[in-house]
Amino acid sequence: MRLTDFWERMRTHFGAGYADSFARDHVMSELGGRTVNEALADGWDAKQVWRVVCAVMEVPAERR
Repeated sequence: MRLTDFWERMRTHFGAGYADSFARDHVMSELGGRTVNEALADGWDAKQVWRVVCAVMEVPAERR
């Protein structure tokens, strides 16, 4: 998954303003105690991070 696709999905699910805030502020144990931004900066694959976001935030199947 390209980062542009990842961010498009984040904005679609959370809304443009909250997607950025969520990615910056929400620490998830499933990402090793990282935020989305930290995980991506540390080299995690965007698809892997999206799967974690989907599981943690119960993103509906049609948006995954």
